[in-house]
Amino acid sequence: MTKRVLTAQIKHETNTFSILPTTLDSYRARVLYEGDEVKERLKGTNNELAGVMDVAAEKGWELVTPIAGDATPSGKVSSEAWEYLASAVFNALKNDGPFDAVLISLHGAMVAEGHDDAEGALLSQVRAMVGPAVPVMATLDLHANVTVKMAESANALITYRTYPHIDMAERGRQVAELLARQFAGEVDGYETLIGRLDQLDGFDHGRTTQEGPMSEALRKARAYEEDDGIEVVSVNAGFSFADVHDAGPSVTVTFSDDREHARSIIADLVAFGWETKEQSTVKHFSPEDAMAHVRAAEASDKPFVFGDFSDNPGGGSYGDSPLLLKTMVESGIENAAFAVISDPAVAAVAVQAGEGAEISMPLGGKFDPSVTPPFEMTGTVTKVDADARFIFEGPMMKGVEAVLGPSAVIKIGGVETVVITNRFQAYDRMFFVHFGIIPEKKSLVAVKSAHHFRAAYGPMAREIMLVDAAGITSPDPNKFPYQNVRRPIWPLDGEWD
Repeated sequence: MTKRVLTAQIKHETNTFSILPTTLDSYRARVLYEGDEVKERLKGTNNELAGVMDVAAEKGWELVTPIAGDATPSGKVSSEAWEYLASAVFNALKNDGPFDAVLISLHGAMVAEGHDDAEGALLSQVRAMVGPAVPVMATLDLHANVTVKMAESANALITYRTYPHIDMAERGRQVAELLARQFAGEVDGYETLIGRLDQLDGFDHGRTTQEGPMSEALRKARAYEEDDGIEVVSVNAGFSFADVHDAGPSVTVTFSDDREHARSIIADLVAFGWETKEQSTVKHFSPEDAMAHVRAAEASDKPFVFGDFSDNPGGGSYGDSPLLLKTMVESGIENAAFAVISDPAVAAVAVQAGEGAEISMPLGGKFDPSVTPPFEMTGTVTKVDADARFIFEGPMMKGVEAVLGPSAVIKIGGVETVVITNRFQAYDRMFFVHFGIIPEKKSLVAVKSAHHFRAAYGPMAREIMLVDAAGITSPDPNKFPYQNVRRPIWPLDGEWD
């Protein structure tokens, strides 16, 4: 008999320090697909649901896909958006069932109005609707703030193993193959246990491109997965920009047998996370120090690459801080490029003015001027696109469409600056290439990103530098007014016995 599986995607990484609400329009600006459109738009992409679709096709399952939603990180998800997304799943369970299983792609750090643990609320309601016997499984981002409610409601939780995240489809395939084993009678079922660390951040913030705590933790996890009855060991670095009780790193173990061994694995990895909490594989520079380093360097045919860490839209920052750009321009740097500043007003003026026009106006610093003021710039418009959109070339999000809205390139001093309407993290070369800029040919390339950019820009870079300028994703937790996280917690409360 054909197995019927409901699969959906409801994702958001919520920065509660942002004053920018996440609305349905925020989802429409990035990903909001419904019904058959989910399969049409995501099949063959580097997306979790694409991996599920591949296994479903191989096994002959009937997939029901009510919704796929993913918005750029920002403030709390509005109650309207939350109800719309969650109701799509609940209505499908109620009206299109029964189902033999439910597979959901989540982020794990979603905060909605009225739901600090939005994914826990979603999974617990799904569990209540399908009963205890139907498998419920979920994939998570590596920066998930996993809660006890999430682990208790889902039979299996499977987290990304790469940062930059390039294994989304692989994790989708993994969760579907886990389900296939249960359908085939190879196991009776799965359970998941969780261990949480008294930390805001951990495991080197999840970095896997450098040798460090996360890489070592993942090696331990893979070794444990070879043990009988242990199916998945996930290491979650946590998302510290969410001021909620359960923010921070965790370890989950999905097992088919040997609960006590699962507990011992969690204890080992939690202890390892605490022991290595202060280890970091990166250094942060001020904009001035970063530019001084560039000016002192010898000529090269490869560009420096700056990651504007503190204003990373991928962590919920506004993506409109001009502080690093201003420092670059004032340094007199030539043959440089910057992506991206989100400023709908400037983008609209540039598009209307057209290529070759000179414009003078405040750039950036508009979502929350208290973070950083605008840059009073004068520049020449060199490229316009009234409806900029492209397909990500990868490695991240390969095959998925990005809709930037009205956009332009403005050359300010020696810096070609990409100004867009919709907020995006610039982790793909296409943020330059779409506008005719070849980043490999620049002396300096700066991107609004903390780490994801390494997948695309690492191979071309002579050196990568992370810049702590202005924004609400600063690596310094003391810059944020935490009120709701559990206490004591490191590093806010230092060490304790």
